[in-house]
Amino acid sequence: MIRSHLRLVIFIGLLVVNLLQFSTASIVSTGDFNKDFFVTWSPSHVNTSADGTTRSLTLDKDSGSGFASNDMFLFGQIDMQIKLIPGDSAGTVVAFYMTSDQPNRDELDFEFLGNVNGQPYMLQTNVFADGYGDREERISLWFDPTTEFHTYSILWNLNQIVFMVDWVPIRTYRNHADKGVAYPRRQPMSITTSLWNGESWATRGGKDKVDWSKGPFTASFRNYKIDACVWKGNPRFCREASPANWWNQDTSSSLTWAQRRLFRWVRKNHLIYDYCQDSKRFQNNLPKECSLPKY
Repeated sequence: MIRSHLRLVIFIGLLVVNLLQFSTASIVSTGDFNKDFFVTWSPSHVNTSADGTTRSLTLDKDSGSGFASNDMFLFGQIDMQIKLIPGDSAGTVVAFYMTSDQPNRDELDFEFLGNVNGQPYMLQTNVFADGYGDREERISLWFDPTTEFHTYSILWNLNQIVFMVDWVPIRTYRNHADKGVAYPRRQPMSITTSLWNGESWATRGGKDKVDWSKGPFTASFRNYKIDACVWKGNPRFCREASPANWWNQDTSSSLTWAQRRLFRWVRKNHLIYDYCQDSKRFQNNLPKECSLPKY
């Protein structure tokens, strides 16, 4: 009798521990950059509002700057409002991305490529899986990203990765691991932002350099939301479909019909470059995912 009671107590204890671990798997961020992020590069070039809700990065001749999340995550959705560098921003790169920061890293990139005054920004996305990238896509934006804040989001789950701009899906990368295509699904990733000098390649293939007389260059960030599974060392909690892990529900396994219409509109009207259309680059041997469904 005592032994049975003891087994019951142990079972309940383990259940409570599991529930506690599960309940901390998903997080909605505090909204305070000082609490959720740390400065990775050049603190003197990072400015944060008194209440912690807005942060800016600066680039000048001396240095760029950056910050990253305190936690790492395995699946979820990350939103960040960004206002890009106004005026002549040629050669500058504002990056907002997730990365595992390992030799065989997984990485999901937003890279905003500056331009000369009067010419539009280009938005480049890239996906690294098991250390391999070379999956660049570029689009033009349908608004001026320097006059006000816009929301840039990454949805990442076991089925798909979706890059969104103001909730419009601009790119997908599906899990086709069963067909031999690498997919980020094992390595937790941190959230990182940076502003740096990319004049060797960012604007017209490096033809337009940074005009330092127009600097310093500043990009601003605010109203971020982290709704993701915090890495605790056990991927099982992040892979389960539950109300907390809403991104693993069937409703998030593919684009909705409305999202598909918006996605096709972006591809038709704003796509500038797609690695899956660059047969010359890959010597007529395009990556396997290029022939597989996008949603």
